[in-house]
Amino acid sequence: MSFDRSVKIAPSILSADFADFGREIQAVEAEGADWIHVDVMDGHFVPNLTFGPPLVKAIRKHVTTVMDVHLMIAPVDPYIDAFADAGADILTAHLEAGPHTHRTLQAIRGAGVKAGLALNPGTPVEAAGPLLDLCDLVLVMTVNPGFGGQSFIASQVEQVRRLRDMIGDRPIHIETDGGVDPKTARSVVEAGADVLVAGSAVFRGGSVSNPAPYGENIRAIRQAAQG
Repeated sequence: MSFDRSVKIAPSILSADFADFGREIQAVEAEGADWIHVDVMDGHFVPNLTFGPPLVKAIRKHVTTVMDVHLMIAPVDPYIDAFADAGADILTAHLEAGPHTHRTLQAIRGAGVKAGLALNPGTPVEAAGPLLDLCDLVLVMTVNPGFGGQSFIASQVEQVRRLRDMIGDRPIHIETDGGVDPKTARSVVEAGADVLVAGSAVFRGGSVSNPAPYGENIRAIRQAAQG
């Protein structure tokens, strides 16, 4: 997984057909997805319950790009090895999920996986400063985590901009997640983001039997992002 700052579209399977994940992943990859984003929620750290390591392991064989696993769970550390063994390429933990985020990032890297750090809208990006040298990715939430289909929080664009200045020339991806669509993509990319998670904005209007809308949606986001 080489590093580059080109714009990458990462469809969130939270918006896919839960009964047909394998073919949904194959469809969005064929239609131009760069990464596949997997939202893991525990019903405790966030008010929703989604996927565990067995599901991640089951879909791994269908992912040919990058499997980007976003852990909206607390605690994180007891589950790192299970998600790493399930085949995640990137494991992203929330700064807010526990008191020892530095240790968590060390453990993720120790498991042989790229380490991501996620920040909720109420957390200033400056809190990530001491942790950046352990990060391969920083995720700036552009909605409050826990549900798909929420509206984009415009004030987070400035958070992305400040984070980009903090990162400088370090090889760290900036990801945004929540409310990203053709109307909002340009603002976060101009601010410094290079990985755009999109759920309903990608999957809307399509299906595994009619995947063309997935490609149209991905191209629309990418074109808007690139200006």
